[in-house]
Amino acid sequence: MPGGRALGRRFRWLWASYAVSSYGSGLGFGAFPLIAVLVLHSGPTQVAALSAAGRAVGAVVAVPLGPWMEFRRKRPVMVATDLIRCAALLSVPAAFALGRLSFAQLLVVSVVVAAANIAFNAASGAFLKALLPPEDLLVANGRFESTSWSATMVGPPLGGAAIGLFGPMTTVVADGVSYLLSALGIRAIGGKEPSPVRTGAPRLRAADLLEGWRHILTHPGLRPLFFNAMTVNGLIMASEPLLAVLLLGRLGFAPWQYGLAFAAPCLGGLVGSRLARRLVARSGQRRVLLTAGVLRACWPVGLVFVRPGVPGLVLVIVIQFGLVTCCALFNPVLATYRLDQTPADRVVRTLSAWSVGTSAAIAALTAVWGLLAALTGPRVAIAAAGVLLLATPLLLPRRANAARNTAEPAASLP
Repeated sequence: MPGGRALGRRFRWLWASYAVSSYGSGLGFGAFPLIAVLVLHSGPTQVAALSAAGRAVGAVVAVPLGPWMEFRRKRPVMVATDLIRCAALLSVPAAFALGRLSFAQLLVVSVVVAAANIAFNAASGAFLKALLPPEDLLVANGRFESTSWSATMVGPPLGGAAIGLFGPMTTVVADGVSYLLSALGIRAIGGKEPSPVRTGAPRLRAADLLEGWRHILTHPGLRPLFFNAMTVNGLIMASEPLLAVLLLGRLGFAPWQYGLAFAAPCLGGLVGSRLARRLVARSGQRRVLLTAGVLRACWPVGLVFVRPGVPGLVLVIVIQFGLVTCCALFNPVLATYRLDQTPADRVVRTLSAWSVGTSAAIAALTAVWGLLAALTGPRVAIAAAGVLLLATPLLLPRRANAARNTAEPAASLP
């Protein structure tokens, strides 16, 4: 348990809800690309379009949700988005059982889930900031990060085995049910959550839609981190469907091997997330963000050398282990800094803007890389993403005064 600090019963329920949905998502890791490839016989362009369209349209749908959620109680929003994700995902096996599953339905479900993900993450971030004092936020974010990677470590191999034994819809069902259980856990948190008081105009205004981006883009520390996150996440995620096509299709990896290639490296996620608080206490936020941000950009280019069989599997695991360790160290520190630097009355709008921006970048780059893969092949496209990632550390903040605190008093980067 990162930090070894007791954060209270209400946080334990929140953490348990996060854990159950994370393990469900771990089981369903890569489920839609697998279904598209193995059930609907889709090619690399369609698989990339599935990821890109879902994120892009989902991000557009989520734009007005941030201002709408800012002045509402966050727990009901979190419960509602969990139930929406549950219903959307369970519609896929239902359609498959009736022989009516189509690529269009996968696209629609991807959009709904993507928009609900953005809304849930923004609401839960605001709820966490109100629930815990600033000194406990890094501990909490470290626990979430550790849980996420442990779920990704356990889930994909079990999901791959379940698909082999029970068919391709098994993990989608598990993922959908996990959101139902998460909603029940959030309901069990208890306690009173006062309704936020709106101080401005009672109706949604255009300025409300832009407030989150305004805060990010005018903050000297958040702005470079935002552009770095958009670029890094976009390039990594753009390669994911192409890697699925390469490993499952051209190199002939079995589903369980594909799952193992992404599960075993998640041990690095446990290492990185558990080190985050200790390293920040020793070296400071700024140095940890810079070091981990540079190191995480160095790994993905190695995926261009993957080959069939055991050597290729081992290479993917080693590369992913290095990448995951650095990301797991970087992510909770970034999440904590972002909450520290954002006033309470604009947390949801800021987190929504951040998620919408990164989702849009992922969608755009995934679409572009899908076209690139169609023209050059998935291996060349993966190599191009890896090379571009090597330049992303240039987007990280380097000046100490870029981390000045413009929100309420909280820990800032040294």
